Amino acid sequence: MTRRARIEPVMPAATKKLRCAVYTRKSTDEGLEKEFNTLDAQRDACEAYITSQRAEGWVLVRDRYDDGGFSGGTLERPALQRLLRDIQADLVDVIVVYKIDRLSRSLMDFAKLVEVMDAHGVTFVSVTQSFNTTTSMGRLTLNILLSFAQFEREVIGERIRDKFAASRARGMWMGGKVPLGYDVVARKLVVNEEEAPRVRRVFEIFAETGSGIETVNRLRAEGATSKVGRPLDKGDVYKLLNNRTYVGEAAHKGQVYPGEHQGIVPRELWDRAHAVLQVSPRVRANQNRAQTPALLKGLIFGVDGRALSPTHARKNGRLYRYYVAQRVLKGDAAGDASIVRRVSAAEIEAAVMDQVRALLRQPEIVVGTWRAARREAPDLTESETQDALHRLDPLWEHLFPAEQARIVRSLVERVVIGPAGADIRLRLDGLGGLVRDLGAIAPDALRSAA
Repeated sequence: MTRRARIEPVMPAATKKLRCAVYTRKSTDEGLEKEFNTLDAQRDACEAYITSQRAEGWVLVRDRYDDGGFSGGTLERPALQRLLRDIQADLVDVIVVYKIDRLSRSLMDFAKLVEVMDAHGVTFVSVTQSFNTTTSMGRLTLNILLSFAQFEREVIGERIRDKFAASRARGMWMGGKVPLGYDVVARKLVVNEEEAPRVRRVFEIFAETGSGIETVNRLRAEGATSKVGRPLDKGDVYKLLNNRTYVGEAAHKGQVYPGEHQGIVPRELWDRAHAVLQVSPRVRANQNRAQTPALLKGLIFGVDGRALSPTHARKNGRLYRYYVAQRVLKGDAAGDASIVRRVSAAEIEAAVMDQVRALLRQPEIVVGTWRAARREAPDLTESETQDALHRLDPLWEHLFPAEQARIVRSLVERVVIGPAGADIRLRLDGLGGLVRDLGAIAPDALRSAA
């Protein structure tokens, strides 16, 4: 008679080993001093369950994760945080708990834990509630729980949004970046008397010029800065212009309400600036160019002694400016080789300015200018005169067209255009007032251009 040996069940060689961590928790530390306490009872039940799943490849990790005296309403628990770090280090495959509420009592926190577990392929099991995310039924239960967590998050979000909207409807300040011109005192906007004039100046210049770029140029010439001391740029200008806070209002999702704070910009000035904003930037740019005075208007002539007239043309969306002979405009210049029919405004204006700059660099011109200017400004020094004349170059591009034209007229007597080129005649008697003009236009710009 053959006796068969009894074979003990062993883990199949092909079964993947799953490292199981037991997590236990007790809200109070009462009774934890006993030799066998609540945490021990939870651990025994969990370890027994892991042993029952040995055929599935479950093995117990050596580390213990026990939180005694910690509420389930928070995730700030030492053992739980250590467990999460081990999950992120890929040291755990399955978390085993006695009941789900040992892991967390908050659906919101529970959802956060699940996100961490899913990111690292970790599942968890509740041994007394038949809850096991390694099975399809367990995952279904998990989805139901997460649906309730999502519902809770959405309800909380709606409450916050409703409270925010109600507060804005009352005109309350609800936080965020503090606008230029205001400070926050006791959670309310209070006018900053030092910054408020800067805000009004933005509206005034834009309403006058209709140009964001020219507004920025003039603001920088005046030394206007943002709340942190940075020079204002074009983006800052348009944000200021569209911020209804400055007329004492509070806006929320297209609705406008009276604010609790005091306005900085008068309604009439706001309306003037926004009337300009209603015009498209391209149309405003075209209007500004059309209104730009020609620098040499009334100063440029042909060899026949007749003035050339400024005109412009547009091609492929680009503006081209010219000075055109009167006889060409009247149609009687055909066949006359002595007549320059037209000349590029940009080229002749640049040539004139080059002559002016060369003139201002001559030492004898500096001395003559200083002597002329001293008649009205006795305290003016020769060094200050020289500095002012030399700073015309960097300042030039920041001047408004009308200011450029005024300077040109004070320095240029006549420009004669003929087949041989341009004869540029400068006037020295205008140099005496140049320093005063530059200082009056933008004294801050003169200092910054140095």
